[in-house]
Amino acid sequence: MTPEIHTLIREKSEEIFEKVRGYREHLHAHPELSYQEHETMKYVSEVLTTIGIEHTTGVGDTGIVAMIRGAKHSEYMPCFGLRADLDALPIQEENEVPYKSTKEGIMHACGHDVHTSVLLGAAEILNELKDELPQPVKLIFQPGEEKNPGGATYMIRDGALENPKVERMAALHVFPDMEVGNVGFKEGIYMASCDEVYITIHGKGGHGATPHRCIDPIMIGANMLQTMQQVVSRKCDPKIPCVLSFGHFEALGATNVIPSKAHLKGTFRTMNEEWRAQALALIQQTAEDVAKASGGRAEVTISKGYPYLENDPETTQRMRQAAKDFLGEEHVEELPIRLTAEDFSYYSQEVPVCFFRLGVRNEEEGIVYGVHHPRFDIDKKSLKFGMQMMALAPFC
Repeated sequence: MTPEIHTLIREKSEEIFEKVRGYREHLHAHPELSYQEHETMKYVSEVLTTIGIEHTTGVGDTGIVAMIRGAKHSEYMPCFGLRADLDALPIQEENEVPYKSTKEGIMHACGHDVHTSVLLGAAEILNELKDELPQPVKLIFQPGEEKNPGGATYMIRDGALENPKVERMAALHVFPDMEVGNVGFKEGIYMASCDEVYITIHGKGGHGATPHRCIDPIMIGANMLQTMQQVVSRKCDPKIPCVLSFGHFEALGATNVIPSKAHLKGTFRTMNEEWRAQALALIQQTAEDVAKASGGRAEVTISKGYPYLENDPETTQRMRQAAKDFLGEEHVEELPIRLTAEDFSYYSQEVPVCFFRLGVRNEEEGIVYGVHHPRFDIDKKSLKFGMQMMALAPFC
């Protein structure tokens, strides 16, 4: 990559910064939930039309695929893919800012408004540099990252990685633990698979004073939680990252009422597909056996979620080096593995990818809250660094 390309990316990102900030604030104020991103799709389409980039809407139902080609690129030449996600979360925003969400109970608390705005900014930069690009660039704006089965599956289903074929791919995600101006990379396996576990325990309700006449689903549930944790911790190879967590235990009785049902909801995450299949079977069998041993019955539903995310070493090394050259070595961090999940993992099962992190933290401005928090926000300068890094990616 030439110094001239660096200079052009810097200058253009400075020039369009306020415009991109406007994109982000509009999207933040008008969030839409997973698979309902109709107005968001329309807005992104309008911006792409203004920039002059050909695109197709309705891919993956509410997604968009756009193409940037230079004069030397043929129609069927393999391309570099850049992805952003469009959906928001069912969270009531607590920030008091001019761009606060206008939708009751819905908020861009995971930064997808940032991802989309950054990619729109990078699109404008790359469109100006299209005759310098080593290959065409495909822009993928996908729905439903936050909800199973993951909008990436819909985009892949509808051919987003084909015609022309995506050869390599990159995406970023905001990282509130990292200072603005920094980016982070991790080669190889980076994020976990993610499955949802739903258990309904059927017992026999009755008076709290006569528990011997009841089959107590609360006691069954308490025993079940402990036993499942022991099964996972004792059966899993200690070298394999793994976590089973339950965040919902509902049993609607009273001080003197033993209910007839209880409900558990949890998540299982790991980084090994063989253990993943074995563990899910163990979780189901354990729940059923514990309930049966106490005279009850467990109804277990497992919603298979995203696979683990694996960054291609070569693509990631190239992008890390490009970041060091562009931002300075002191602004590039090495990331640890995470047991959070991302549906970008579906793309990583299809093509070599680099999924990296964008620092958005600014303690002096009070921007310290994590994603999925009702007060999550970003240092606006991160928009500039984000679009610069996404614009650099196809040159790596």
